[in-house]
Amino acid sequence: MIAAEALAAGLDTPAWCELAGLSRNAEVRDIRDAFEQALAESAIELPDRGLARRHALRRMAARLVAGGTTLADLVTEHWWETEVETAAEQSFMALIPQCDCCIEYTTGFDRQTWEAQLRNAALALTSSAPIGPGC
Repeated sequence: MIAAEALAAGLDTPAWCELAGLSRNAEVRDIRDAFEQALAESAIELPDRGLARRHALRRMAARLVAGGTTLADLVTEHWWETEVETAAEQSFMALIPQCDCCIEYTTGFDRQTWEAQLRNAALALTSSAPIGPGC
């Protein structure tokens, strides 16, 4: 989808076309190579790992707000490894348990209140200023 969006936005290069044509079942390495080539052809640098994780965290928050993910999905991505910089990121991260077994400690045994707080923090994060170069 990223390749299709890039093409729609006018980044019409051979690598973006190739990437858009790859199936979801393509080899991960082939997808990665095509993506890196497409970025290079478009003079776009890959973000460093920290910035990429922060963007992924925001996408996860947006999916949570939209109902496109479950609360259990938050635990599976090792978000606790993400270095956050903004207050909105910190507020959201503080509510994510490090593992399934830690959910009770995070929720304070009141799952309903925790879920409401998490969704509010996710909404605040998705509504906050963009991150990264030029933002």
